[in-house]
Amino acid sequence: MSYFLFLDESGHDHGPSPYEVLAGVAIEDQHLWNLILAIQEAELRHFGVRYSARDRELKGKKLLKTKAFRHAAQLGQIDPDERRLLARSCLQNPGVAGIREVTALAQAKLAYVSEVFEICARFRCKAFASIILKDAPVTVGAEYLRKDYAYLFERFYYFLEDVDARSLGAIVFDELEKSQSHLLIEQMDSYFKRSANGRQRSGRIIPEPFFVHSELTTGVQIADLIAYVVSWGFRTTQLTERSRPELQSFVTQVCRLRHRATREVDGNPNFLIWSFAVITDLRGGGALTGP
Repeated sequence: MSYFLFLDESGHDHGPSPYEVLAGVAIEDQHLWNLILAIQEAELRHFGVRYSARDRELKGKKLLKTKAFRHAAQLGQIDPDERRLLARSCLQNPGVAGIREVTALAQAKLAYVSEVFEICARFRCKAFASIILKDAPVTVGAEYLRKDYAYLFERFYYFLEDVDARSLGAIVFDELEKSQSHLLIEQMDSYFKRSANGRQRSGRIIPEPFFVHSELTTGVQIADLIAYVVSWGFRTTQLTERSRPELQSFVTQVCRLRHRATREVDGNPNFLIWSFAVITDLRGGGALTGP
């Protein structure tokens, strides 16, 4: 039994996002193709065409931005069959789209994202996230793996342990600029070879990652949606930045995908560790166990 952990980031461009989030979705190898087919079918059912064709991407900042909610509320809920036809018309002829077409497309976007998370739950996918506080001190030295990656790999490792005694995991990243990709490979190589935790986790996680194009890879697109929802909507006592209430139903869906592990920590044999971790210090030793 093997799992692919597809990863993507939100807010690392230092834009308006409340938090920087490294998010991932773990999908079992035997379910991957059927999950992809189910999501592609949902795309056609909601939009009438492949939304991701041409230069469009199924990303959170496109599908779940504030304007999408505002447009979706312009009119009452449109019947799904009519909505699909209107959404397709809006995508194919945006220059002549009227209020009904624009509303239908916005409603289709929200319905599609909700179904994506439903499909993930049906195929028993698991969501992971490292959420970085805005004032978190930054690590010094390019040779060290960032703490948000290390804590996310830790949670993924716990998940693999809990699933099966022989389960393995592979890491799949959205492709970075080539020098950044080389740097990340070197950092992961050092982490998995030279740190005690890394050497232990290399027994479950393949240390060398795969890089793919996000617009062509369904798993990375799911990770992007998770990262966006977590950044803009997921809140705890440690996460106090303003959230967007209209995202709450999606937050609930994403939270249901989290993994809940227990391990012995400081003499407590049932210490609770969620697959979402809040990172307070990127220099090390500054992660909470998760909300």
